[in-house]
Amino acid sequence: MSEEILNDGDRDEEVITLMADSGEEIDFYEIASIEYEQCTYAILQPVELLEGMDDDEALVFKVTHCGDDEADKFEIELDDGVIDAVFSEYTKLLDEIDPEEEN
Repeated sequence: MSEEILNDGDRDEEVITLMADSGEEIDFYEIASIEYEQCTYAILQPVELLEGMDDDEALVFKVTHCGDDEADKFEIELDDGVIDAVFSEYTKLLDEIDPEEEN
């Protein structure tokens, strides 16, 4: 599934609106932007719970930079290995911010 950002620029509380292939607009909170293997990934959590998701789950999207004048493209990541690696990098960042907090 390919997702495309609709509004960039001024976002209230880091909300990103993506358009699904079906044409449906879905709002997401941007949890983090992670660099992994020379690619950029965004961890996004839907503002309104999507069918089949728990409220503590998030999705990983690969971000493709299309150029200066075009909006970035977001493509949902389906490779479990990449997803796990991105979340691992996110956890490392959190540990750097607050190394005493244990999960």
